[in-house]
Amino acid sequence: MDAADLSLRDRIFARDEYRCVYCAGLYPPEQLSLDHVQPRMRGGDNSEGNLVTACKACNTRKGSLAAWAWLADLPPERANFLRFATAVWPRHRRAVEEAARRKG
Repeated sequence: MDAADLSLRDRIFARDEYRCVYCAGLYPPEQLSLDHVQPRMRGGDNSEGNLVTACKACNTRKGSLAAWAWLADLPPERANFLRFATAVWPRHRRAVEEAARRKG
């Protein structure tokens, strides 16, 4: 099976090595979900640069917040995101870093 045969969900999970980019846990696919770094309700899209793998617990905790807003007060999760979410759009990574700097 090549990349064209995989669903978007499967491609993102494989790209992120079945690891939640927030808690760094490794999970089977049924315990994972796709997370929009910038939620669709806040202008995000379904592009691979806006999607990451998240465990269901982390995705529920994040809710409809943008990743940078949620991660600003969560240093361990932010460090995991910056380490593991390497395929997100550079502007999203910068927003996470800038939000953390503003929080001090």
